[in-house]
Amino acid sequence: MTVPVLICDDSGFARKAMARSLPDSWDVDISFAEHGLQAIDMIKEGKADILFLDLNMPIMDGYQTMQIIRDEDLPTLVIVVSGDVQEEARKRMLALGAIDFIRKPIDNEKLTTILAKYGIYTGESSAEKREQTNQITGNASESEKLDAFRELANVAMGQAGEKLAKILNEFIDLPIPNVSLLHTNELHMTLDEVNKNTQMSAVSKGFISTGIRGEAIILFNDSNVQNMANLLGADISGKDNSGEIEVLMDISNILIGACLNALSAQLNVKFTHNSPIILGLHCDSFDLMNQHATRWEKVLAIEIAYAISKHDISFELLLLIPDQDVDKVFKRLIFQEANENE
Repeated sequence: MTVPVLICDDSGFARKAMARSLPDSWDVDISFAEHGLQAIDMIKEGKADILFLDLNMPIMDGYQTMQIIRDEDLPTLVIVVSGDVQEEARKRMLALGAIDFIRKPIDNEKLTTILAKYGIYTGESSAEKREQTNQITGNASESEKLDAFRELANVAMGQAGEKLAKILNEFIDLPIPNVSLLHTNELHMTLDEVNKNTQMSAVSKGFISTGIRGEAIILFNDSNVQNMANLLGADISGKDNSGEIEVLMDISNILIGACLNALSAQLNVKFTHNSPIILGLHCDSFDLMNQHATRWEKVLAIEIAYAISKHDISFELLLLIPDQDVDKVFKRLIFQEANENE
């Protein structure tokens, strides 16, 4: 008997990857939703005996979607598939009624084990023959590439958030990453508009592998630094800024290290990176970025705005990759993703 399966994710790249991970022998009719509002309508239309649900989405996220499924007692079994793998995220979704939680990128064996655990599917795990309709190729459009990079960043963001959450014992609010191709002067203006009239400090770390270079920058709002120090148990009362710099470095090393490890795994490359440097302390964002003369004219800019709402803390991670290396990253990403589904 054919099982109606719904995959709900704002990323087309992620939806296709999820579909290709389903076992070949599982008789399914697959539908797709781009956000929770679409998913709710499709559940009511009988298209989702099984729902694979992402967490971070526009319009209606996974938490809101799961709340409606619970409140209205909608007939679907929900398996969360997310880059946000914090223990608190897992607990929240299981408490709302999801039956299990699987991290991105999809592990086919783990997926099959979960399906068997709940008696959903008990056959072979192979996903080698699953039809790959509209699979992204090396000839993808710019919008398809940006979507793939957004999903790449989503997984890296989630793993970095998980590490920071464990160290601070706090839930980290994770956004949808903002991904764009920009001239560096456009990037500077965008950051200045977002952080207008705000005093900032910043830490930078360069990274490189065979054929791929980049830079990670973390921008800290000065008004948040004391709260971050409190969470870390650090004293920043000295007049020489040494305590403050130590806090900025500690947070930066955690986030950048975890992000680069996640990027390395997804691209199957090994990044080496420089020691972090302070770009500036207590500057406005325009001056801060203008003082930092990047050696690239155009970049792939990935912006991730982390937050700890409970303590009124927010900071922004920028991953910058030069335009001339973007196609190399994309080809490695689709090559690796294709191999994982063979």
